[in-house]
Amino acid sequence: MQFRTSRAPHLPVTNRINRVMGEVLLALIPGTLAMWWYFGWGVLINIALACSTAVLAEWLCLIARKRDPLPAISDLSAIVTGWLLALALSPVLPWWQTVLGSLFAIIVAKQLYGGLGYNPFNPAMTGYVFLLISFPVTMTRWLPPDVLSLETLTLIDSLRAIFQGLPPAQGWDVVTQATPLDQMRTGLSQNQMLSEIRQSPLWGDYGARGWEWCANWFLLGGLYLVWRKVISWRIPTSLLGALLLIAGLFWLTDPETHPFPAFHLFSGAAIIGAFFIATDPVSASTTPRGQLIYGAMIGLLVFIIRTWGDYPDAVAFAVLLLNMAAPTIDHYTQPRVFGARQKTNHDT
Repeated sequence: MQFRTSRAPHLPVTNRINRVMGEVLLALIPGTLAMWWYFGWGVLINIALACSTAVLAEWLCLIARKRDPLPAISDLSAIVTGWLLALALSPVLPWWQTVLGSLFAIIVAKQLYGGLGYNPFNPAMTGYVFLLISFPVTMTRWLPPDVLSLETLTLIDSLRAIFQGLPPAQGWDVVTQATPLDQMRTGLSQNQMLSEIRQSPLWGDYGARGWEWCANWFLLGGLYLVWRKVISWRIPTSLLGALLLIAGLFWLTDPETHPFPAFHLFSGAAIIGAFFIATDPVSASTTPRGQLIYGAMIGLLVFIIRTWGDYPDAVAFAVLLLNMAAPTIDHYTQPRVFGARQKTNHDT
């Protein structure tokens, strides 16, 4: 009897790149829907713009390098990059800035280094930092959550704001505001106490209203990735643990000038950064001990930059700084090779 056989190795391939990226996209859906619910149609428009630009840029780069673009496009990595970048952008950001950030992420941060697997920096965060430094005014002009705003933007309003630069009839000052982290930072710089700042209807149980629910849904997606073993638990746990620890120590010293530790988790990009950005398999640390160190140092940097730096949120900067340190961390945290003899005092 003849049996159908395949070439060695005779093992099923269960961890293909497109499978991993597909799981990441699936995990992003709950948080994305929450952001659309609270911040309007601009979130989905940005995702469509960033993802289509990322795929097109990757296609053209591969053709210029005389490579078949189809395998690289079908691995979904460009879509993941565009999606993550879009989630970090203002829902009323001009369309050309979204396109420019996506082009920078794919061409400069990814393809110029050789493509997927060779990029030393997280492409999405590289594109975000490029836009934040280049266009700080439009990048920090956010919509308030719909639960707080009486003047919400319709789909038509969002399209006109993004593609034509036309403010709504009420004007930008009525429908836009700073992010919760920026408002907290501004209030503290004006010598306001936290008890005074939190009197605003913007604040919820731990973080800002709307923002904390988005973080909860991204947390659900992140836990799904851990459960599916797409990412390791070490980086998210050490990142969030270090951030909570350092924030808790400062909160205990003076709770009127340092917010409650949970505020740092549910008011910015800490949750999505811990599960979806810092865990990038290419630019992050890969050794077990190294991942714990890598995540903890990102959490520490996030608190330092948020508290004393010039930018209210710091996840992108912290991740990029630790991307540079990841090879060194891996070098000094290599696990012991099975069967290798440890050096003792008698050997010296």
